[in-house]
Amino acid sequence: VIDVENIGRVRLLHLNRPEAKNAFNEAQYDRLTELLLEAESDSTVAVVVITGQGDSFSSGTDVVELGQRMADPSFTPGKHGFPGLADTLVNFSKPLVCAVNGLGLGIGVTILGLSDLVFMARSARVKCPFTDLALAPEAASSFTFPAIMGRQNATWTLLSSQWLTAEECLSMGLAFKLCSDKELLDVTMEHAQVLAAKPISSLIASKKLIMDPIRERIQAARKDEDSAFAELLGKPANLEALQAFAEKRDPDFSSLGE
Repeated sequence: VIDVENIGRVRLLHLNRPEAKNAFNEAQYDRLTELLLEAESDSTVAVVVITGQGDSFSSGTDVVELGQRMADPSFTPGKHGFPGLADTLVNFSKPLVCAVNGLGLGIGVTILGLSDLVFMARSARVKCPFTDLALAPEAASSFTFPAIMGRQNATWTLLSSQWLTAEECLSMGLAFKLCSDKELLDVTMEHAQVLAAKPISSLIASKKLIMDPIRERIQAARKDEDSAFAELLGKPANLEALQAFAEKRDPDFSSLGE
């Protein structure tokens, strides 16, 4: 599900479900959470880099599994699931770098707001499909995106469910650098190695100073988003969105009165 490679003091994590465009099912949520917790406690790891295999960074939550979960009362969620991963990202103490190699949706975009540096391939494109799914923002993006991108850019990104190009992400501040597709990982790793050469204690202390003033607001956003998600999940609009996805058609919300 996720390939792990250690390059010096950088731990490189490759999301590896290319057949599902690296969508997160419960197993992948659990595995990435466990790998981050392991990296957190490993004194030989200074920096973590996340990227994707194939043509996708991540297509977000596995919507097929989500539909199965809603239809089956006996569905057993993972040990950590999405909430565990999101909380681990919020509290991760070491530098976290994302190399967005292709399309990103859902958590494949909102994770960028909880990362410390984001590199994007020029062919990459991302979108937050929450309104298409009749749901609400996630992973504290209702706070991190306005803080990073500005209110109007964040509003468009979170409410429109439209694609953003890598160039737009750079101009909005969601990406730190753009790279050619072939150079993405090399450039990302060059920067990661610069950080990894520093004392880990200094990296952790410096990130803490950056994050502490906003951590409480991020955690509050997580709590509010979870409430909104629970309120919307399984409602008629959400069920129509999931059915339309399964049937490979556009959803029709016009008759739902919402």
